[in-house]
Amino acid sequence: MEEKWSRLKSGTDIRGVATEGVPGEDVNLTLEVCETITQAFVLWLSDKLGKVPEELTVSVGRDSRISGPAIAGVVSGALSGCGVTVLDCGLASTPSMFMTTVDLECDGAVQITASHHPFNRNGLKFFTREGGLESENITELLEISQKLSQLFEKGDASSLPQGRKGEIKPTDYMTDYAARLREEIKKGVNADDYDHPLKGFKIAVDAGNGAGGFYADKVLAPLGADTSGSRYLDPDGMFPNHVPNPENKAAMDSICEAVLESGSDLGVIFDTDVDRGGAVDSSGKEINRNRLVAVASAIALEGNNGGTIVTDSITSDGLKEFIEDTLGGKHHRFKRGYKNVINEAIRLNNEGINCPLAIETSGHAAMRENYFLDDGAYLCTKIIIKAAQLRREGKTLEDFISSLKEAKEEREVRYKITEHDFRSYGESVIDKLNEYALTQEGWKLADDSREGVRVSLDRDHGDGWFLLRLSVHDPIMPLNIESNTEGGADVIMAQIEKFIKTCDKLAL
Repeated sequence: MEEKWSRLKSGTDIRGVATEGVPGEDVNLTLEVCETITQAFVLWLSDKLGKVPEELTVSVGRDSRISGPAIAGVVSGALSGCGVTVLDCGLASTPSMFMTTVDLECDGAVQITASHHPFNRNGLKFFTREGGLESENITELLEISQKLSQLFEKGDASSLPQGRKGEIKPTDYMTDYAARLREEIKKGVNADDYDHPLKGFKIAVDAGNGAGGFYADKVLAPLGADTSGSRYLDPDGMFPNHVPNPENKAAMDSICEAVLESGSDLGVIFDTDVDRGGAVDSSGKEINRNRLVAVASAIALEGNNGGTIVTDSITSDGLKEFIEDTLGGKHHRFKRGYKNVINEAIRLNNEGINCPLAIETSGHAAMRENYFLDDGAYLCTKIIIKAAQLRREGKTLEDFISSLKEAKEEREVRYKITEHDFRSYGESVIDKLNEYALTQEGWKLADDSREGVRVSLDRDHGDGWFLLRLSVHDPIMPLNIESNTEGGADVIMAQIEKFIKTCDKLAL
């Protein structure tokens, strides 16, 4: 594939620079490129389903980015031009676009988003009724796009359907999607005032000026919740207040501040397109990363005794102990990458293993009961239901995970691979570290590591663990460290650096 096309691939998404405004970042996700990729999706979907384009219905949504309206217009036009019926959903969350394939029986869906990336970037995310496209499907789309582009340059458009134009129908699906979440809360809380289960409950929402503002106005407020402590609900594609990202410190500081300033009982925060979420308790303490996984696991294992929870590879030892010893479940660490975690959970279920939840510490959480869809709004809905149930018992979410042991120190270091063939070099570093670990006093290789090298260290050598792995997409080797002792992270780091100095193609 030509670099023009291959560089647009980002795992299971298309992503690129869509607008000017950042020095040194030239636009490569042009409107013409978006049009060609959409045409490629029509050909791919038509072939996959065995339908002619005139028989297809595809929904189109977007997040709040400044380039979104223009790209949405081009995508809808390209679909229509091929004969496809288009449901134009306007500003929408990514999970809601998948749900159009369920509730509206769309054959496919396109969401225009670049998740938590800066304002100048954007992308295309594709769904069928089976879920989001896989990495290999994105490669196929880009290969088809390249071939179409080459034909177009010769003036040959014969590969495209030559029939009638499809209708473009404005569709307010987000209202239906919000109603579905409200019903979930009503059933889950089952309050005496059934239609207002959150009456007397104060919940702050921080949407970061992304697409998540609907959650306060269309989900929580109609159920009686006081959402007056919410902030940044209005969509603004320049993201003037903070990056919409539950992993971002400024974003989490913002929702913690909102909860404390307003005296809210709970706070929730979303990324730009609402496929990730996080929460904050009434004291302003984050329910994020391992704490978020712990809460979600406790919820998911209710009615799934002994079930398996699939997480990414950097979850803590304390979390494993909480899932297995406190909750009675099984903890299955897997690879980083939300799609990897989800696919592993689906695989386990297909093998007959009861696995109700796949979750990343990033805030991507997918529950089996919800189509294994990574949906930040659904996750926060389940947390709110549990918070309301606990409140009736005089308890809090903090009580719910009180036995979770948390590390005293955490650290992440990212090493850049300077070798051109970064993947081969990274794999050689992992092989080398596996051998090195066997020779080190106080080190023990993890028996459940499915990515990189995870090592536990005894009290005399840092009292914690580290994981060195190869990034899913980039020439980077992230190193994660946790210690149960103050100063332990430095002790662990000093030992690892001795090994890193033997790897001449790694640099901070």
